[in-house]
Amino acid sequence: MGMAFLITIPMMSQDFKFNEVVLNPEETTFNLFAPANAKSVKVRLYKDGVGGKALKTVKMTYDASKQIWTANIKGDLRGRFYTFDIGRGECPGVFAKAVGENGRRGTILNLIETDPDDWCCDQRPVTKSPADLVIYELHHRDFSIDPSSGIKHKGKFLALTEQKAIDHLKTLGVNAVHILPSFDYASVDESITEAPQYNWGYDPLNYNVPEGSYSTNPKDPKARIREFKQMVQALHKAGIRVILDVVYNHTFDINGSNFQKTYPDYYFRKNADGTYSNGSGCGNETASEQPMMRRFIVESVKYWANTYRVDGFRFDLMGIHDIETMNIVREELDKIDPNFFVYGEGWSAGSCAYPQEKLGMKANIGEMPRIAAFSDELRDGLRGPFSDDTKGAFLAGIPGSEESIKFGIVGGISHPQVDMSKVNYSKEPWAEEPTQMICYVSCHDDMCLVDRLMASIPSLKGSHASWFSSLSTQQQDELIRLDLLAQTAVFTSQGVPFMLSGEEILRDKKGVHNSFNSPDSINSLDWSRLEKYPQVFRYYCDLIQLRNHHPAFRLGDAHLVRKHLEFLDAPQNVVAFRLKNYAGRDDWRNIIVILNANRETVTVGVPKGMYTIVCKDGEINEQSTSKTFGRKISVSPQSALIMYEQ
Repeated sequence: MGMAFLITIPMMSQDFKFNEVVLNPEETTFNLFAPANAKSVKVRLYKDGVGGKALKTVKMTYDASKQIWTANIKGDLRGRFYTFDIGRGECPGVFAKAVGENGRRGTILNLIETDPDDWCCDQRPVTKSPADLVIYELHHRDFSIDPSSGIKHKGKFLALTEQKAIDHLKTLGVNAVHILPSFDYASVDESITEAPQYNWGYDPLNYNVPEGSYSTNPKDPKARIREFKQMVQALHKAGIRVILDVVYNHTFDINGSNFQKTYPDYYFRKNADGTYSNGSGCGNETASEQPMMRRFIVESVKYWANTYRVDGFRFDLMGIHDIETMNIVREELDKIDPNFFVYGEGWSAGSCAYPQEKLGMKANIGEMPRIAAFSDELRDGLRGPFSDDTKGAFLAGIPGSEESIKFGIVGGISHPQVDMSKVNYSKEPWAEEPTQMICYVSCHDDMCLVDRLMASIPSLKGSHASWFSSLSTQQQDELIRLDLLAQTAVFTSQGVPFMLSGEEILRDKKGVHNSFNSPDSINSLDWSRLEKYPQVFRYYCDLIQLRNHHPAFRLGDAHLVRKHLEFLDAPQNVVAFRLKNYAGRDDWRNIIVILNANRETVTVGVPKGMYTIVCKDGEINEQSTSKTFGRKISVSPQSALIMYEQ
């Protein structure tokens, strides 16, 4: 394992697109990108995905014109398994399209044989603008594993094909599902099907194959592929788009990665002293600027788009990838379908061995047209800083976060009424268009909203032993008020709204912040809360419907936002704004939204007129006949009020 290779930057033939295995009935061709001076490069064939001796070992030859190693093996090899070996351990290469159990060997198969019935008729749901999206982030196991879910295929891709799951998503009103990493990852042993195992999946092994533990049969290479396609097909039929969480920025480890086993040190960045850069916080970071790493990322997203027909990509730690690579991804996806939505985390977990001004950081979003990033300004302006779970902000009634929330409401663009000097993290607008900002209050990799409220609001402090259930009725009522207030800010903002699965039923994780490998007792959704707190689910449904019905909340254009959205003078811990003059050709001429985080009623001045109140005291009714006339409006404690002038 102590072999040394000369690292050179290859000028790869443009027709090589990581087609490591090319199947033909009479002969299969194997290709591998590996160092030209490797002493011995071999491909081995096996009968099974694990165990047993190699049926055949073939030495590969170096093709200098294409700068790849290649071998041709006669015969129909469908159903056989294979590995590559350059002397650093066997692996299925970097672009395996099918694998056996636990992903240690690649599989030779015809992908057409994995297509479900009517796959040829599958069509992507269409949205006119990313502003029309309502994104619902879920983990396959979280969503369906609890007995209360009533779902048969618990923890599997097929859970999202079942009518109960589809009906829930459609009733809620979401039109895009962001699924946590669903490629083949390293930390779950697929051979163990009975004992519970949990991981979020941010530990990539084979980037271009669905994860086996989410299939009904991890030993069958076709099952995971077919069932992933069935999931996409079912969601598409329901009008729901599928967004894939991709983790190209690091591998589970270095020496065990397929990158390192095939071309040592080519795919990873190093510091000046020769140590591996660790911008991911996982011990390594990939080098997207390297020609073949860049091509790997581009070909991989195109493969998922074409083969599995996913509709978008969320890039984990996008701030590790270089801007040029992200723009090429956008350009190549546009050639397939301009409606693809691409967004990511506009930060890294540590410093990177690459100039920050060339990376896909939030501050550089202006250099990445039609790519979006998460807004931690709005998130932390609402609930408090990421660095301290116990510290509150707007929702806790603490003054000083109003401008951060206003920045989120306009979608991260420049707006004459947003004082950037008072915004929590960014002192300059970073989005050119509001559709470049993801608006949210919680996601998987942090405390969920209920937990954060309980940790940061003094009056909601509960017992960690029983957590949510320890709250009194009065405390639960306050928690619900703040929960609904937070989401009203998110869903009336001009960015792209995003929510974590289970928030609509007051999901909690018993106070666990980073639950990436916590058991089901922490991560699973308790579906019985649908019946316990029907008013919460109803509010979420009505809030999303309100957004969907009224284009004023999703203008999708920076010029229109600056033209039609104006903030009103308001007391501390209150944000109030008006969407005026039939914004977005809305049926309502003027819409006023007031967010009151105080523990007492406040009065806000509004333009004189006759208004119809559609949201008040935790209830939304678009058909309301409740009227108010005047220049002042009272807003109940810890609640939102929305009204319109016809």
